[in-house]
Amino acid sequence: MKKQVKIWIECARLRTLPVSLSGVVMAIALTSWLGELRWVPALLCVVFALLAQVVSNFANEYYDWRRGTDKVGRVGPRRGVTEGDIQPQMLWRVTMTTLAADAAVGLCLIPYGGWWLLPVGIVIAVAALAYTAGSYPLSYHGLGELAVFIFFGVVPVVLTHYVQAGHFNFTIIPLAGMAVGLMAVNVLLVNNYRDVDDDREAGKRTSVVIFGRVPAAAAYLINGYVAVSLLTPLWGLAVLGQGLPRWALLVPVLYLVLHTATWWQLRHRDGAALNPLLGATARNMLLFTILLAVALVHG
Repeated sequence: MKKQVKIWIECARLRTLPVSLSGVVMAIALTSWLGELRWVPALLCVVFALLAQVVSNFANEYYDWRRGTDKVGRVGPRRGVTEGDIQPQMLWRVTMTTLAADAAVGLCLIPYGGWWLLPVGIVIAVAALAYTAGSYPLSYHGLGELAVFIFFGVVPVVLTHYVQAGHFNFTIIPLAGMAVGLMAVNVLLVNNYRDVDDDREAGKRTSVVIFGRVPAAAAYLINGYVAVSLLTPLWGLAVLGQGLPRWALLVPVLYLVLHTATWWQLRHRDGAALNPLLGATARNMLLFTILLAVALVHG
């Protein structure tokens, strides 16, 4: 029983959950800072985002297996279906059940955001599956980073704020969404950086396969610095002590130190040695988000 639970936890890829959680946490903190926080829709957004991430992870494993992309004994984390630990039909049923649960949570947000959220939710669900499914899977054509930037950065931040505040914010909220999106892209870059040889052999044209490891590593480093610079208005307020404590200036410094150290390891590791950097990149992202959230709440 314990072994089976562990297998499903690995399949859900819990180490990637900070990617979906960070955007929602960022939006909740900013909404609180702006005096517009509403806890019920905020918590619904947390659950929706986490379930959407799990759905995407389940679907990725299922469709990568169907396409024959994954191999037994792969360098990356163990894949239950490929290794024969999980029956494909069972994974598909669990994926659809999780998707249905996520849809139910999304419907609960309609009273707060309006019926227009229904087609938006459908687009999000389709995107979660289209990452590896369909006749033109995004991750197989160098579009994975764009999808992550939009659906794990801009969309969760903007919509989480909207369902609480009842209006769109065209100042700091979109900038925060782009910052989170760039940090989320880095998690995917590490994954594709590690798998570049297997992906190339399988015909999976990720951005790293298309452009190579050197540009991918450079993009990883640049993304982190651009993400921090996008929030310059907040750092300016911290300097002035207006709405943010001055210690908030330590948040970007700490993140960039950790980010640069992770990038350095990325350039000097290969194979399975890159696996810990996936979690480290997600950790850097979540730590930045949580510390900034604390500063915003106490601002």
